[in-house]
Amino acid sequence: MTAPIPTTYPPATAPLPQAAPTTQATLPSPGGHAAYPPAVGGPTPWAGGSPAGWSTPPPAGPAGATAYAPGRGRGPGWASVLGIAGVTGLIAALAGAGLGASLAGDGLFDRGTGTSVERPAGSFAALAAAALPSVVTIRATGSGSGATGSGFVYDTAGHVITNNHVVEGVGEEITVVLNDGSTVEAEIVGTDPAYDIAVLDTKRADLKPLPMADSKGVVVGDEVLAMGAPLGLESTVTSGIVSAVDRPVVAGDSTSRSYINAIQTDAAINPGNSGGPLIDTTGKVIGVNSAIATPPGSSSGNAGNIGLGFAIPSAQVVKTADQLIRTGSSEHPIIGVLLDESYSGPGAKVKADNGGDDPITAGGPADKAGIQPGDVIVRFDGHEVSGPDDLIVAIRAKSVGDTVAMTVRRDGQPVDVTMTLQAAPKK
Repeated sequence: MTAPIPTTYPPATAPLPQAAPTTQATLPSPGGHAAYPPAVGGPTPWAGGSPAGWSTPPPAGPAGATAYAPGRGRGPGWASVLGIAGVTGLIAALAGAGLGASLAGDGLFDRGTGTSVERPAGSFAALAAAALPSVVTIRATGSGSGATGSGFVYDTAGHVITNNHVVEGVGEEITVVLNDGSTVEAEIVGTDPAYDIAVLDTKRADLKPLPMADSKGVVVGDEVLAMGAPLGLESTVTSGIVSAVDRPVVAGDSTSRSYINAIQTDAAINPGNSGGPLIDTTGKVIGVNSAIATPPGSSSGNAGNIGLGFAIPSAQVVKTADQLIRTGSSEHPIIGVLLDESYSGPGAKVKADNGGDDPITAGGPADKAGIQPGDVIVRFDGHEVSGPDDLIVAIRAKSVGDTVAMTVRRDGQPVDVTMTLQAAPKK
């Protein structure tokens, strides 16, 4: 019996691949039900601006970019992006029913012959054998709704990393299924919707963590393995390469939006892979699988792998996870401006006015750098800015305290400034 492919993300069209394009997606609403994106120019909160947040909605974005609700139009020939948390219980009978070689401790075991199987060090089989004991399946339930996703053991204290959208809005009842089939209840340590990261606590000190790599060393063409529980099929491994780095991806709806400077991969990623690790050929985690793309016009119920998956870089994961474990919350860098929603050209325009209030936060990074109302931000940290989403992703990829260069267009002339990023005020 073939189970339907579960998904909790409806599609939204991604922009054409222009200078620093930003791929857009939507996040699931509370309860695990699909939350469709608002029309372009609709009410969308912007994180990372003034103390009240980026209260202005994004403009249409770069030329050719069009957001749409499923079944109500399509984009200009690129792909939409979907989240990849599965739906609890759809194919539970299939979970763990793999065939052929399986894990036996840290080695390989052939079920057919009952003998051990040797594989060369560094082979995909050997990498899988070493990593899979640390990969988990996550089942979050509550209020009649639920979702399944993936995760991995982060440290010897028993903390588990997953995506925020796996556990968001489905209650506090979270079960972690270990690779050997045993289960343990977990508590949420902290979540960061803006980076789509969540940390769980299993209170188990006997779990084996996966080593983390520095994603800043990842290059296009690197071989990778994606691990998790797509469609509820636990301990699934797929292979591919890194097909792009620093891919700006925005996922979310009007209530919850994530900004990812993503690693793109062609390794097969499907609903249920959310939160699982993307590892390199040294067995270290370079990213956390978070979203996939589907052809324009595809319905959310038919979402599946087409070779365009996106992972949160490990450098961001480590920074955010450590903050969540240490304090229960994380910090976001800001520049302290409000953007003009009516502006449709390239770049991101600072509002000329804000209903009598200053669109530039007094004492904020932009204010100290001399940014003026009406300036159009065209370059940030050496990269072209195609639109507001692209700017937010670029800011979020930095750290509080970083000093960055920025170019604005003022009265038709370029103006170069530098600024030191500050932390967004705690809500």
